[in-house]
Amino acid sequence: MRMAMSLSKSLMAAAILLVAGGPAFAQARPDTENGRYALSPTGDGGMLRLDTKTGTVSTCTNSGTGWACYAVPDERAALDAEIGRLQADNEKLKAQLAERDGTVTGKSEDALPKSDSLKKPGPKVAEGERKLEIPLPSDADMDRVMSFLERAWRRLIEMANRVQKDVSGGRI
Repeated sequence: MRMAMSLSKSLMAAAILLVAGGPAFAQARPDTENGRYALSPTGDGGMLRLDTKTGTVSTCTNSGTGWACYAVPDERAALDAEIGRLQADNEKLKAQLAERDGTVTGKSEDALPKSDSLKKPGPKVAEGERKLEIPLPSDADMDRVMSFLERAWRRLIEMANRVQKDVSGGRI
């Protein structure tokens, strides 16, 4: 009984030490084990480190004297800075235009026409009526079509005559 009592006391003491000392043990672990950093190996023997709290990315290399990590330039920050610069330039230009002519506003109220200068005009709708007007071909267009059809018909007839001569052996 005495042995069981001392065993239970020692187990209880160990449990108390583990519960009380748990946070101290957890803080002694590196941040990668706590989940703050995610590491990925690179092809040159280094590591790519992602800080999961801030989102910053660093490249880490072993230079012989120890590991060193350098922040990777953030393209988003550069893009945001460029957008800010362009917006400031835009405001300056608007102010200069407003000084020249007081009718300049921030945005155009009317939408720009969406048209293609190379596109042929389509069928027109007559005013007051809902009928389509389809343009008819001109006399010159009709003459070209008729000329093409006549040449195609003559060639077809000539081809049929040649085939008939070849089949009959030159006798017709």
